[in-house]
Order: sequence, then C-alpha cells, then structure tokens
Amino acid sequence: MRKGRIGAVAAIAVGVVFLGALPASAAPGEGSAYGAEAGVTLLGQASVQTGRLAPSDSNGTTDATVVGIAVPGILDSGTVGTSAVRDDAGVVAARASTEDLSVGVLGLLGTIRADAVTAQCQGTADGVTGSAQLAGLDLGNLATVGADAAPNTVVPVRALGVTVATITLNEQVKGADDTLTVNALHVKLLGGVLGSLGTGDVVVSSATCGLGAAPVPLASGAGLWAGLALLGVAAVPAGIHLSRRRGVPSRTA
Repeated sequence: MRKGRIGAVAAIAVGVVFLGALPASAAPGEGSAYGAEAGVTLLGQASVQTGRLAPSDSNGTTDATVVGIAVPGILDSGTVGTSAVRDDAGVVAARASTEDLSVGVLGLLGTIRADAVTAQCQGTADGVTGSAQLAGLDLGNLATVGADAAPNTVVPVRALGVTVATITLNEQVKGADDTLTVNALHVKLLGGVLGSLGTGDVVVSSATCGLGAAPVPLASGAGLWAGLALLGVAAVPAGIHLSRRRGVPSRTA
C-alpha cells in the first residue's frame, strides 16, 4: 500500500511541476505594421519586390524607423515609423506613418503626393477598429480627396477611357480570424487591359490588429485549484494500479 501512496503523490507532484512551468498568462491577440511594400512589374521593366519596409510586430520588434525610402520610378518618402504593441490588459495597438510621400508608379498619368500618411488600429475583447489619415494628400488631376478619406475610398485611374489602375485610400480589410488590416494607401496596377502600365501593388502605411484579450492567469487563484483538482483525479488510477499490484501474491515454482 505504501507504493500506492507514493505513486499517487508522485503523479500529483509531477503535475504541479508542469503547471508551474506554463506561462503566467494565455496569449491574447497580436498586432503588426509596416511602412511600405512594393511588388510591381512595369511594362518593359524588371520586376521590383521590396518586401515589407520598417516592419514591427507585437511578438518581436515592437517599433521600427527608417530615414527614408527610395525606389526609383515607384516610391520615395521621408521618415517612416511603425509600432505594434500589446499592453498588460491585452489591448493590441499598431501604427504606421510615412512622411513626405511621392508615389510615381503611375508614370505620366499622375504622381501621388502627401505630407504624411498614417494607418492605425486597435484591438480589444469587444472588437477591432482602425483608421487612416492622409495629410496634404494630392492626387493631381486624378481626384480630390480630403485627409480623412472614408474607409475603402477607391479612385479609378483611366487611360483612353480604360481603368488601368486603382487607388484605394483608407483601405480596411477584415480577416476571417477577425483581424483588421488598415492600408492608408494602396495602388493596384491592372494587367491585361488596353493601355496597361503593368501589374502589381504598392502599399503605404499598413497596420494590422487582432482581437484583444485580457491575460488569463494559469498558475494562481481559481485556475490553480482547478488544475490541481484535475491532476488529483488523474493521479488516482495510478495509485490504485500500484496498490493492486502490491496486493498480488507471488507465485513459487
């Protein structure tokens, strides 16, 4: 019977050790941001793929800054800053800002300029919200849009009466996992149409947030006692098994 008690106690002790090794809280939502990304192929030119510039992530590098972006014929800017954080209450916040912006991917059809282009979002347990500001936005002859463009404002870019590109301002994309991505500016080149400039996308100032969630204590309070209760139940069969083996008489030849 002594071995049975030892088995039950050992099982519980091991369970407590594993419980103590778990993180102090369950991971809430995540956030990320980047300053710009270009992936375009203009007619007669090599493909340009910049990757995400000045990226930040709530689970890694939480802020990033670059002094400027220079992609000839595609995109130029001044200082770019991004951040993505999750606070102790589980609230997620992400932000990206690009200053002195000039997007020339449209060629002779027009250059997009702005003093500062910012995207931001916030995620709580109740939901995710986002917004964009485009200070000093100048679309030339393409359109006139204020700094606080409504979500998913689309400006078509036409050549010879054919839409060859679109400019989406304050683009807000909801994910299947309830994440929200806010792109302050998104230029999309449409291939396969008469007068096409090429294919691809240029995104400036992007922020993504998931649902926030308050940390859930796992090694204290009610969580601790519930875990101990479950481990105790799990340990009982081991103790009974050892006790029964102890009680079986040995056989002699």
